[in-house]
Amino acid sequence: MAHSRRTVLRGGTVVDGQRQRTRAADVAIEGERITIVGTVDDHPRDTVIDCTGRLIMPGFIDAHAHLEGAVFDPDVQHAMLRQGITSVICGQDGVSYVPGDTGWASQYFAAINGPHPTLAGPRVRDALASYDNATAVNVGLLVPAGNVRHAVMGMDTGRASARQLTQMKRMVKDGLADGALGLSTGLDYVPGLFADAEEIARLCEPVAAAGAVYVTHMRGGYEANSEFGVREVARILERTGVRGHISHFHLPAAEGRRLLSDLTAAGHDVTFDMYPYTRGCTLLAMALLPPEYSALSVDDAVARLQDTRERQRLMSEWFPQVAQKASLGPAWPSMITIAHAPHLDWMWAEGLTLEDVARRMGSTVVNTVLDLLIELRLEVSAVMAVRDQRPDADLAKLFSHDAYLAGSDGIVLGGSPHPRAFGAFARLLTTFVGRSFTWAGAAMHLSGRTAARFGLGDRGAVRPGWIADLAIVSPAHVRDEATYDRPRQLATGIDDVFVAGTHVLAGGALTQERPGRGLRRTAAAR
Repeated sequence: MAHSRRTVLRGGTVVDGQRQRTRAADVAIEGERITIVGTVDDHPRDTVIDCTGRLIMPGFIDAHAHLEGAVFDPDVQHAMLRQGITSVICGQDGVSYVPGDTGWASQYFAAINGPHPTLAGPRVRDALASYDNATAVNVGLLVPAGNVRHAVMGMDTGRASARQLTQMKRMVKDGLADGALGLSTGLDYVPGLFADAEEIARLCEPVAAAGAVYVTHMRGGYEANSEFGVREVARILERTGVRGHISHFHLPAAEGRRLLSDLTAAGHDVTFDMYPYTRGCTLLAMALLPPEYSALSVDDAVARLQDTRERQRLMSEWFPQVAQKASLGPAWPSMITIAHAPHLDWMWAEGLTLEDVARRMGSTVVNTVLDLLIELRLEVSAVMAVRDQRPDADLAKLFSHDAYLAGSDGIVLGGSPHPRAFGAFARLLTTFVGRSFTWAGAAMHLSGRTAARFGLGDRGAVRPGWIADLAIVSPAHVRDEATYDRPRQLATGIDDVFVAGTHVLAGGALTQERPGRGLRRTAAAR
């Protein structure tokens, strides 16, 4: 009988991904699937990779990323693979390219998602198809509820009519039929800001019927205000029975555990993601302008900021309120760093605090902020420090929660992005294995449970018959190298990665293979 070509990972320690166990074993790969986990006999036609001293883990799945446009960039793929990430879940925070008017969404989230270079249609299936064999990593998508509302209601701030709700539910149902993993909301962004809990619950009805997941950037921010958002999540889950997932759940661990316990005690099925840093990253306009600006078109917002009387009003009435925000306080100009300022006249400001930028401009901070937003037409993102820099020990108490799924909230645009896109998963392995979970637990939190939660089929485990998305990790050498000052430094200690059985990272370098695909929601082999 002819021996088929196969790849053998020899001499490593297999970390299952769905069970709390590790064992010394070889792994054989044929085509896109694992065929043997155990003792693999030698054969001269095998391609053998020595894994001595390394862990063979299921490829990691980023439960929250903003890479649906950037993932086509080989440098971005390289940054993901060097962390062991083989799949990313996008369409987050209620805004992405599809469904609906891709022009509006691309402009609004220009500083977060950037452009999509190849999108050929307005549906989720069109976006998913754009990733098939076009990238080295897999991409799953959520239906963004902001897109759905905008397609039906534009920027109407009122409640949806029965007819509009029917149209929106149809769009959600179509997106799920196309393979979307669930529904996302961004309730601090527009137009999600205008949707009440009843509207969201109605949109979650087809999500619940499909067994998919409702993913939410909660209303009203996080930290000290998290209980407000969690109560709304509870109402939506109670109304529909849908499974829930809270995005970037950042708050003190004791409060987070209390709120999660309340949800569980009420019978709700909820998971959450968070990244291993205390600083955040968002649109500068959302952080520093009054909420009503979010409802304006870019043209209207810029025109308003250029009006002399409006600028005076903002200076005298609004920006003093910014200094009262619990998360920032009076020192806010020194706590906000420009991440993305895509204009030749402003790129020098990337990596500098607003205080430093204003000093170099010889202007006030407020005038500098307003001039920056006008000239870049709001396309500015920023890294946001917080007053309460919680220690790793506090973060660790939430990472150890059974409902935790790893997510980077990665944004790669700009000259000084948040380091979480380039280092979050490596940092979880470097800093929190031994504190929050074992290596076996890491495989579950970073891969196995995420695959099961989002319906990613037979991924997330190192088992015969399962798809060979695999990361080979050196536990003695894995390190996150990205910092706030040098955010694009690649992680170290993960030099070999497979996607669908194809060696996409070899010796730490891209192989130029592109076996990635758009991930359609499905059931796992058992």
